[in-house]
Amino acid sequence: MKVIGQNFNKKNIQIIVGLLAMLLLLFAFAFLRDSSQDITASEASKLYTENRITKIIIDGEYLRLLTNTQTYKIYKGSINTKVLFQKYPVEVIGDRSYIFELFYLLIIVIAFGFLFKMTTSKQNIELEKFHHEIDPVEEIVKPEEIKAITSTITFSDVAGIDDVKEELEEIIDFLREPQKYRELDIRLPKGVLLIGPPGVGKTLISKAVAGEAGVPFFYQSGASFVYIYVGMGAKRVSELFKKAKQMAPSIIFIDEIDAVGKSRGEFRNDEREATLNQLLTEMDGFEESSGVIIIGATNKVDVLDEALLRAGRFDRRIHISLPDMHERIKTLQLYLAKKPHEVDLDAVAKMTVGFNSAALATLTNEAAIHAMRKDRKIVELDDFEAVKEKVLLGKRRIMSFSDEEREIQAVYQGAKALAATWLDVDFEKIGIVTTRLLEQDHEIISKSQILNRVKVYLAGSVATQRAYSEKFTNAGRDITQAKDLTHRLVHDYGMGEHFSNHLNDEEMILQSAQEEVNTILDKLYETHTKISTYLLENENITREQTQEIIREIF
Repeated sequence: MKVIGQNFNKKNIQIIVGLLAMLLLLFAFAFLRDSSQDITASEASKLYTENRITKIIIDGEYLRLLTNTQTYKIYKGSINTKVLFQKYPVEVIGDRSYIFELFYLLIIVIAFGFLFKMTTSKQNIELEKFHHEIDPVEEIVKPEEIKAITSTITFSDVAGIDDVKEELEEIIDFLREPQKYRELDIRLPKGVLLIGPPGVGKTLISKAVAGEAGVPFFYQSGASFVYIYVGMGAKRVSELFKKAKQMAPSIIFIDEIDAVGKSRGEFRNDEREATLNQLLTEMDGFEESSGVIIIGATNKVDVLDEALLRAGRFDRRIHISLPDMHERIKTLQLYLAKKPHEVDLDAVAKMTVGFNSAALATLTNEAAIHAMRKDRKIVELDDFEAVKEKVLLGKRRIMSFSDEEREIQAVYQGAKALAATWLDVDFEKIGIVTTRLLEQDHEIISKSQILNRVKVYLAGSVATQRAYSEKFTNAGRDITQAKDLTHRLVHDYGMGEHFSNHLNDEEMILQSAQEEVNTILDKLYETHTKISTYLLENENITREQTQEIIREIF
């Protein structure tokens, strides 16, 4: 106990002595440091006019003007020294370089370090151990520096996206010549959202926009903003926008934006919400004419937060669907451009229904490898047929139809296109593998409008049952949507046959809708056949093309 007490007293004495030494150093520093007051040229002129200067000291690049009460300092080049030197005594001391001040500061720093080390030696050892344990983790989560990419890709490197190119031409022109738009006070969208299934080339399209416009391209994955530590993602978003503004005009591309932009709900994630809030703030914080365009990409637009989709943020949405037959032919031409081949592109396009651009690239490459293994210098159709199954098995998400399935699907989708056009349900494009009905943007919607959409959803199943006397699984999703819409019509909007919710109301509405679709298909049998044939050959049909076929019959 006595030894412990002696050690304790010894430590206390060391601390007290150290503190006294530090106080003395602080007093010495305060006494010896430069206490001259900086003044302007006009203030120095006033001192000269009032004849208050007693002596001038030349101290390197500065002049020190001594008065009876104070010493003033001014940069030598800012005043007329010739007049001053003629009137007052001058002393030259050279450039002191503040060696003394630096010396005393160094001593104070050393003293603080010594005291800190004495009082926290044990804690330092534990902290060092802790840092050794977490250093690897810090190294892993340390974000990479945000750098701009110079894209060399142009639209000539991307095939089968003619509709998308038209949508993006304004953006490219704005990035090339932003001043032209500013002069006319034209505001372009701050953000463009590319919506489409995986593998359709959303990232490639964004790089092509940057390449066409010749502007810096900042690529970030939505997942790169999500960190374990709260605040890291928000900081990264802030840094990204800061750099993009510095290099404007520029493009920010956020791939898989749903990783950070999911709806804020009951399953909270503070880090993701903080990052999303920062993204929303940054998008609100810069003007449309700033020269920065944000392009987001997602295949899950339904999970995005409403605040991200409102006007003033992602104003423009571009849907990129799976390529149809003509687009697949163009894509295959691009991928085979540098490969010697004797391939019927129409035949390959027909066998690759449901393939996205990435799958077609893989298929083309695998076909070339197969030809090389067979010691052939030219790629042939047999090579594509040989590797098709391999590509399909390797890519589970790809859907491919047999000839019989294509015919069934053409009948199914043809009925939907016909019903939508006849019942005035607006759509952009209906294809063998896609249906793109346009959302109703009215606040007030009539019962007839809702029922017409229900009929469109039921049209495919009615048509295939009429043609094949059989029901098929491809109708499952549409029937579910018809049921959901009918349920909302009865329960949410109160548009059923009874004021109170009646068990049979939904069933009656669905049965009635199905009968009306049957009547339409009876009346327009020849039209439906032509639309189905057109779909079988071209895989996609627009509202205008459907109207043309209807006009031909009538």
